[in-house]
Amino acid sequence: MAEPEAGLLSTPLLCSDVVLAVNDDPSTVEVISIIEDEFEQSFPSGDDGNRNPYSFIGVGDGFELPPSSTVDPFKNRTAEIEGLYEWVKILVCLPIAALRLALFGLFLAVGYLATRLALWGLKDKQNPMPKWRTRVMWVTRFCARGILFSFGYHWIKRKGKPAPREIAPIVVSNHISYIEPIFFFYDLFPTIVSSESHDSMPFVGTIIRAMQVIYVDRFSKASRKNAVNEIKRKASCNQFPHLLLFPEGTTSNGRAIISFQLGAFIPGYPIQPVVVRYRYVHFDQSWGNVTLGKLMFRMFTQFHNFLEVEYLPVVLPYEIRKENASQFSERIGRVIASALNVVQTSHSYGDYMLLERAVELKQDNPSLYLVEMAYIQSSLHLSASEAVDFLDIFLSMNPDSSGYVTLHGFLKSLKLKTCGLSEKIFDFLDLQKIGKITFKQFLIGSARVLKQPAFQQACNLAFNLCDIEEKHHILNQEFFDAVSLSIPFSNLNEIHGLFALFDGDGDGRIDKMEFISCLRRYPLLIALFAPKLTATGHRPHKSREALQCGNGGIDVEKLHCMFSAVDNLRHHLHSGRLQHFCDLLLPIDQRISGVTSHQTRR
Repeated sequence: MAEPEAGLLSTPLLCSDVVLAVNDDPSTVEVISIIEDEFEQSFPSGDDGNRNPYSFIGVGDGFELPPSSTVDPFKNRTAEIEGLYEWVKILVCLPIAALRLALFGLFLAVGYLATRLALWGLKDKQNPMPKWRTRVMWVTRFCARGILFSFGYHWIKRKGKPAPREIAPIVVSNHISYIEPIFFFYDLFPTIVSSESHDSMPFVGTIIRAMQVIYVDRFSKASRKNAVNEIKRKASCNQFPHLLLFPEGTTSNGRAIISFQLGAFIPGYPIQPVVVRYRYVHFDQSWGNVTLGKLMFRMFTQFHNFLEVEYLPVVLPYEIRKENASQFSERIGRVIASALNVVQTSHSYGDYMLLERAVELKQDNPSLYLVEMAYIQSSLHLSASEAVDFLDIFLSMNPDSSGYVTLHGFLKSLKLKTCGLSEKIFDFLDLQKIGKITFKQFLIGSARVLKQPAFQQACNLAFNLCDIEEKHHILNQEFFDAVSLSIPFSNLNEIHGLFALFDGDGDGRIDKMEFISCLRRYPLLIALFAPKLTATGHRPHKSREALQCGNGGIDVEKLHCMFSAVDNLRHHLHSGRLQHFCDLLLPIDQRISGVTSHQTRR
């Protein structure tokens, strides 16, 4: 191991590689590279020969692209009326449809009035509903069966039977249409878990309140946690009815079982799975890419609609060997998929959000943008709303009919010009090296950059390095100077589009919030600032200045760690020069401790 140069003290007890330069004059001491070395470790200098433009923030070369499922679990196969038979049947059934609509309205009105009576004066919504109120709700339950009759479900094939509440307090089922909740309301009168948005629906909101519903906002972590606690509480009390959950979280077309949400499985109670089947030839009753009004019309104009409900044996959580909620849900998912003879996929409600967005933006084949979000959410911690934002960006790149984007469309959307770096960015996503990318490649590649631990730090430092005069915003010229190190823009006019991408409010300057917000929306653009982040020429001056002023520019935790180490050195060593150096540092330590009184030095 090489000896330190004369006049330098290495400090192995400090939290980073710090060297103390002690001069002959004991009143002056230089602290060298407490920030530089940490900065160097986080953002190593780039290698011009490296094809990975994100290695400087720790992104590895290439990434794994999971195989895509060929199944679209949301597509309704008879979304359009096709064939002479179907048109003739609809015409013949129109008078019957009018009668069915009248029956539907009658049953709904009677059920609604009975429910209002059952809820009249009820203030205690935490405890089980009194017996007399549940008896009144039998009127609504019979009305629910009448509603099913009006939709053409004259008879319903039923296999098995519900397990007693004491044996299996939780029931889970696959979810295909709005028909299953009506059937289970009639058959079980369970407590359900429902979206908060359903509470405001006319008639329906009142009826589900009578089921002592557990509301949940799927996008709120606190709401999901509260829902799980309520599931535990109500499942543990036999005075409550069964708890019914549709763990897929949305409707599918019944030809696959998509990933399960874990709310039903976290409590660890025995669960009875139920499978629902809709047999059909000409009319697919699944509520996929079909509007509610159109689906109801098609149901009213059928001679008969087939529904089969099968209660499967109760599944117990393993007690001998530990089984977490995810494993329990996977086991029940396999039971349901096996009973239905369908495949399981990693699609989730996030995929349905992507599908809806693609339909909204009038894409010819929206199924191309399904990415099996359950895998992406678990492995990359990317939310469904973030995925939808990335889809908006991808669709702005003008994908072809097969869902591919070329280099030209990619660069045009990101306001870049063709050069070595922009080609490296595209090549980073083009795993197949065919000159075009899919949405799944763009999404996973962008997410890998965005969720890198050093990404946020890189954004903050990039802004600080571009804001040369520390005025808390970046002007056009400063932005041009920074980005021109990566992209060969020749003048300010060429960079106008890219600058506008960052300048969210269009006021001609980029503040820090706009800068970081843009990079979070377009994380691939962080590569533009790699030369700034990996450059070394300016860092020592800035680091020493930050240390000399004693605040703002160095992590206070690092300073406290350094001072603590110096105290230890002073305790064990009694060198006069080192003792004097420690005495000089102590006032600085005290000043910083005064500013951050909530932190302790030791």
